[in-house]
Amino acid sequence: MSLIVQISDPHFGTERPDVVNALHEAIVSLSPRLVILSGDLTQRARRSQFAAARRFVDAYARPTLVIPGNHDVPLFNVFARVLDPFGNYARAFGRDLEPMFEDDEVLAIGVNTVRPSRHKNGEVSDAQIERVSTQLRHARDHRLRIVVTHQPVHVIREKDVANLLINRERAVAAWAEAGAHLVLGGHIHLPYVRPLSAGGQDPARPLWSVQAGTAVSRRIREGISNSFHAIRRDRADECTVEQWDYDEAAMRFKAGGRTSIPLRH
Repeated sequence: MSLIVQISDPHFGTERPDVVNALHEAIVSLSPRLVILSGDLTQRARRSQFAAARRFVDAYARPTLVIPGNHDVPLFNVFARVLDPFGNYARAFGRDLEPMFEDDEVLAIGVNTVRPSRHKNGEVSDAQIERVSTQLRHARDHRLRIVVTHQPVHVIREKDVANLLINRERAVAAWAEAGAHLVLGGHIHLPYVRPLSAGGQDPARPLWSVQAGTAVSRRIREGISNSFHAIRRDRADECTVEQWDYDEAAMRFKAGGRTSIPLRH
């Protein structure tokens, strides 16, 4: 069985200490094969905030794939934003902004969709699309194949349309054709799982969008709880995405709704 935990948008600098502790306990208890952190580690890209994020990751001691989000480049420090926008990120998590994790069961590919010249909007270039497609095509058929972006490739609310990843249509079509199963994202602090439509793919076994909420930040929106996803694969032809929500009264995360996803091979 493969178990992957997806957390997103912790926004260290606005974290809730009790929720941080609860998330640590949940990850240690689940002991996942991989943790995926899909961006916005910090609120304002400060060294102290990256250091807090690094301590959190080090404490649960599991393999972790991390990509930056738009909050992980300076907003007010214009010189740093121009000359070395990922400098503080790199000090804590290294210069590889598009890491890849690969083992016998999972292929997870990180895509840096942050463009420092913009405040929020993310973009995936044609070169990035092709790189990811090539990596997907080289994966063994039985692996769970995951692409990780920060900004969403699909939204379910009209007001989130402005947050959609630029060039997403070409990316979704190419990655579906290359054999991806899931595209994981964050950015809008709203958890959901939806199938994606892309030309040429089997409509019964589509590529899926898995969007995570904010893991530990007090910047929850519209009363939506802090949450993370546990992605389980118990069968070769199916995986499930389980949403874990923070229970304020119990001060711990609890498993909630599950979505079953057919896997293409």
